Formats: sequence, structure tokens, C-alpha cells
Amino acid sequence: MDSRFRKALEEREAKGRLRQLRPVAPAGPGRLMRDGRELLDFSSNDYLGLAHHPLLVERSCEWARELGTGSRASRLVTGTLDAHLAVERKLAAFKGSEAALLFASGWQANATIFPALCALAPKIAIFADRLVHASIHHGIAAAGQRQVRFRHNDYDHLEELLEAKGRDADIRLVVTESVFSMDGDRADLERLSAIARKHDAFLVVDEAHATGVLGPKGAGLSAEIEHKPDLVMGTFSKALGSFGAFVCGSAPLVDYLVNAASGLIYSTALPPPVLGAIDAALDIVPGMDKQRTDLARLSEKFRSGLHALGLDCGASDTQIVPIMVGGEEETLKIAEILEKSGILGIAIRPPTVPNGSSRIRFALSSVHSEKHVEQVLDVLGKAL
Repeated sequence: MDSRFRKALEEREAKGRLRQLRPVAPAGPGRLMRDGRELLDFSSNDYLGLAHHPLLVERSCEWARELGTGSRASRLVTGTLDAHLAVERKLAAFKGSEAALLFASGWQANATIFPALCALAPKIAIFADRLVHASIHHGIAAAGQRQVRFRHNDYDHLEELLEAKGRDADIRLVVTESVFSMDGDRADLERLSAIARKHDAFLVVDEAHATGVLGPKGAGLSAEIEHKPDLVMGTFSKALGSFGAFVCGSAPLVDYLVNAASGLIYSTALPPPVLGAIDAALDIVPGMDKQRTDLARLSEKFRSGLHALGLDCGASDTQIVPIMVGGEEETLKIAEILEKSGILGIAIRPPTVPNGSSRIRFALSSVHSEKHVEQVLDVLGKAL
């Protein structure tokens, strides 16, 4: 097989799509070390700077000392600690839902949610925004279902598809992200909720990049609307500075997933040190309105500066700010110039994004300053 592996790698390299793991080390707020150089980090998802917050570190160590470093088993064997249930209750209160359930990662959650939902009836129709995360596409495929993709944030198109292809289904699922991870734009959850109610559809929203950053007390965009989505998924590995994922919804939904979600049933429970960090983040995040305001202001300043340079940020209106370059070679060159200038701005290329839409995906954090933003804009101006 090694000869086949090498051939596949050579083909990727010839196309400029060979990926390699490059280690980094933390170097203070908003900075990291790579290849012996300190870089300004504009590529991580630590949106509130909590990954090294003293309280998260302290509680993680405290729970490790008290409860150990591992959970020993899956949730349905001996893996459920009182701490898991307490964190789930705290999370449900934060998100304004009836119940919550922890998962090992965002990918795992999305990969297991859809097979579980699709086991409920013989005829399922799934309508997904075409730009939802790869883990959602994977989960739908793992369910053995063929999804119907609607044009990105085009809700008239969604309604047309629901009328044309959803009428005879036993269950209709509508799937979106609230903040799209590669474009940094938002879904109109108010309208999506209304469409779902009109067509008797079950609305699934991935809030990975909104939780902690947007909505009342950082509870996400779904917390802003009167009629909440039926299922909200999110992660702790971004603004909440830890690891793991969750599903929030009704108590029957959560009880059903405990019995039907293979990713939960056959996976070891989150370990106590991770739970401790999650617990601390849930205590801190609701009170971080100033950091959220600062982050929104910096993101808008950055977009304005990029527009002044003639760069296209797409429809971004969040802390995720891409510059749309198009060609892969040009995108890699810009990333190289940025890194040589002490700034980490990762090039995102196909197949992560569609062909012809390669970009530098900047991710801002509340630990960044106006000076940092001006530094990036200055380098980009010179690079152009």
C-alpha cells in the first residue's frame, strides 16, 4: 500500500494541495511560536482568549486531582459522572433549552446526530445549506440519505425545494450553521424558524462559531429568536477555550440521542479535566460582554481596512473575516508573505472551499488590539 500512498501524495503535491502538520507553541495572548519565530496569530478559533485563562486551567487541574484524568468508559457503562450531568444542566440553562448532551467533538456530534434522526422514519427529506460544515455532510451521508442542498442563505430557494421535494416525506430536516466557518456570515435564523414551522420541518442549527461570541450573554444567535431551533449543536473548542461539543433541545430529543446516537453510545465520555475547563468557561462567558463588543469593533475595523485596500471579504459580518483571493497559488503566496512578516494567516484551499474560492481566513480574537489589526493591514497593503 505504501506505493499507493506515495502516489496519492505526489498527485496532491503536483496540484499544490499537499497538507503537512506544522507544530506551534503558545507565546502569549494572540501569539504563537512556529519554526522558532514568534507570530501574531490571526488563524485560531480562540475568539475570547479563554484557552489559557487562569480559571479554566485551575478548574481543569482541580477536577483532574479530584476525579482523575479519564472517564474510564462510555456514558452508558460507567462513564457518566455527576460532573457530566451538572455541566449538562449548566449548559442547558446557558443556552435556554430544556436539556443538553455532551459529545466528544463537533465532528463526532454532527456525524452521529443525523443517522440517529434518520432512523425515526422511512421517508426523510433533508434540506441543507450548501455551505454547511463537512461534518454535517458526512453525517447525512452516514445516514444513507441524499440531501437536498439549497443555495447559500437563499431562503426562497429553500421554500421552493420544500414544496417540490418535501411534501411526501415523513420527516423534513432543515440544516444550517448560524455563523458559517469559512465565510464568516450569518444565517437568518428568524426566517429559517418561520419556514420550518410553515413546512412542519425540524430545524437543526450548528452554532459552533457563534456560541460564546454572539447573542445575549454569548448564548449564540439561536438565543435571540422567539421560536428556538429544534436542535442546536455547538462546540467548546472555539470561544469557550476547551474541547468537546454539545446538543441542546427538548428532553425527549436528548433522551432519544442517549439511546440512538452511536457516537455517544460507543465513545468514552469526556474526561474530568476537560469538563472542569468547560464548567469554568460557562461561568465566565456570560459576563464577557465587553470582550464581545471589542471583538465586534475590531472585526469591523479590519473589514473596513481590507475594503480600503480593494480586497473582497464576502458577506462576513462576524469575527471570521476571509479575503477572497480565488487562485490557490496566489493564496499560498499571500500566506507566505504574511508569515515572513510575522503574521499567521492560513490559506484555505479546495476541497475545504469550492474550486476558485481559495482565501486567507482570518479569525480575530478579543485579545487582539487595534495595533495588531493595523499591522496586518499594513503587511497586506505592501504585499498587494
